[in-house]
Parts: sequence; structure tokens; C-alpha cells
Amino acid sequence: MTDIQALLLSRIREVEDYPEPGVKFKDITPLLADPAAFGALTDALADIAVRTGATKIVGLEARGFILGAPAAVRAGIGFVPVRKAGKLPGATLSQAYDLEYGSAEIEVHAEDLAPEDRVLVVDDVLATGGTAEASVQLVRRAGAEVAGLAVLMELAFLRGRARLEPALAGAPLTALLVV
Repeated sequence: MTDIQALLLSRIREVEDYPEPGVKFKDITPLLADPAAFGALTDALADIAVRTGATKIVGLEARGFILGAPAAVRAGIGFVPVRKAGKLPGATLSQAYDLEYGSAEIEVHAEDLAPEDRVLVVDDVLATGGTAEASVQLVRRAGAEVAGLAVLMELAFLRGRARLEPALAGAPLTALLVV
């Protein structure tokens, strides 16, 4: 384990039985409250953006906003939010996806991504991969190229990586922590 991984992991609190019995929730709010840990995370994500040649970071609602926006600023590139349906004004592109129980839809402003953009998708956690897969599809539908996907934490037991690899079509998936 690297020093950065140890620092990040030491600032993630595990909450037993939340949001329901048997679940061990990974709470990143202590990490965000620690300027050294949050700064190290921001630097790591910005480095991934630079290494992948990204011209924009897409952050997924809501914690992807918190992680992606400062990383984009640090990398000197643009930030584009991907929101739940109905939250963005103006013309949008939308992508529906299935959840364990039901479905959901995400949106991006149609004019925020262009064919010359290389996009790094950023989120806090990779779980089953549904939202991340939909965001990759949305980026491509907007005409941009997917440079990769980066997450703070991958919950490996939920197998989101296996679901995402075909959608990423060779673009890298980087998890700073795998639990």
C-alpha cells in the first residue's frame, strides 16, 4: 500500500448497518474534512487526468462533483457535471440505466462536450457500475472521447469493473483504493 492509499483509507469511516442492516457504508466525509487527505486525493485525480490526456472531467452527481471539480482545476481542464434527470436547464442529452430495483436517468448539457474533448469520468465509488456505464455512454453520445474513468474507491465484491470494461473499450479504469 502506498503512502497516499494509507492516508486516504485512514480517513474513510466505516459505518455498520447503514443505510440498512448488514451494510458497511464507506463514509468519505472525514477524508473531505481533512485538507491534507483531500489535497492528496485531488492531486491524484488531477494526475490521472493529465496522464490520460483528458481535456475535461465529468463528475457524477453528487460526490463526483466534490472530487472532480477541484481535480479539474488542479489539472487545468474543464469540469462538466452529470446530473440526475430534470436538474439541468436548457438542452440536455440523457441516458437511462437500470438499477437493482427500477431505473434512473442522468443528463448532461448538450453543448458542454464536443468531439475534440477527451473526458475523464470521476466518481467517489465504483459499486455495480450502472451509473458509471451510463455516463460513459452519455459522453460518447455527446460526441466526445472517453479518456478513462477514475474513482476513489472500488467495491470489488460488487463486480462493477467487469460490467464496465466492455463499455470503456480499452480506456483505463483507475481505482485509488480497492476494498
